[in-house]
Amino acid sequence: MTTATAGARPASPLRRGLAVLASHWDDAPAAERVCHVVGVVLVAAGVFHLGVFAVLGGPWEGPVSWRKPATFGVSFGLTLITIAWVTSYVRLRPRSRAVLLGVFAADCAAEVGGITLQAWRHVPSHFNRETTVDGLVSTMLAAGGVILVAVLVVFSVQALRGDPGLPASMRLALRAGFLTLLVGLASGAAMIARGMTLVAAGRPDLAYQVGGFLKPVHGVSLHGVLVLPALAWLLGRTRWDEPRRTRVLALAAAGYGFAIGGALLLSLAR
Repeated sequence: MTTATAGARPASPLRRGLAVLASHWDDAPAAERVCHVVGVVLVAAGVFHLGVFAVLGGPWEGPVSWRKPATFGVSFGLTLITIAWVTSYVRLRPRSRAVLLGVFAADCAAEVGGITLQAWRHVPSHFNRETTVDGLVSTMLAAGGVILVAVLVVFSVQALRGDPGLPASMRLALRAGFLTLLVGLASGAAMIARGMTLVAAGRPDLAYQVGGFLKPVHGVSLHGVLVLPALAWLLGRTRWDEPRRTRVLALAAAGYGFAIGGALLLSLAR
């Protein structure tokens, strides 16, 4: 052993993490890389609008608020990055996955773009048909929501089928994570349906007040598809055996389920 080798220090956790990210980037298909880039841009846009809110002020709640481009940008960006990553563990033909990811990325960008446009116009983005432009944006957001749900349901079905080649802990994480995602999609659809029903009944003011009644459960459930697979990935880099990792993951999934249940009770109580 040479002196240089003997004196070498092990890489820090940060360096090891950066090396893993670099390796993943090098191995990722083009569609996945595009999704990561678009996701980072959307997150950055959300953070930027937090800065806009800090400078310009205004209400945080309500249909016209800087909260919407901020939270939607961060949420859609994280979701896009997450889906691009976790679907690498889902059994899909490479071309099919690339097409679905491309549609999903474009739709995420369009959703955040429409919401951001309306925020800068100082008008509501959802349930708003006051002018031709407002109607077009509202229709685009609704149609985009349908496309998002369709793509994510396809991914969810494949994830629930499972891949026998994956460790049991990761299979469990993917199934539980996509189930929580489906809860998030269902709660989002319920909010849109309630709001549009009130708009059709001539009560857009009430739609803005109560249309988001499931926001807590929607926000919590959407990101289980990131938290649980990320935990499985981290556990896979420990010295624990697979049965132990799977038990820990099962406890985490149960805990996340209780968190969603608590968020649902909070939503209904509001």
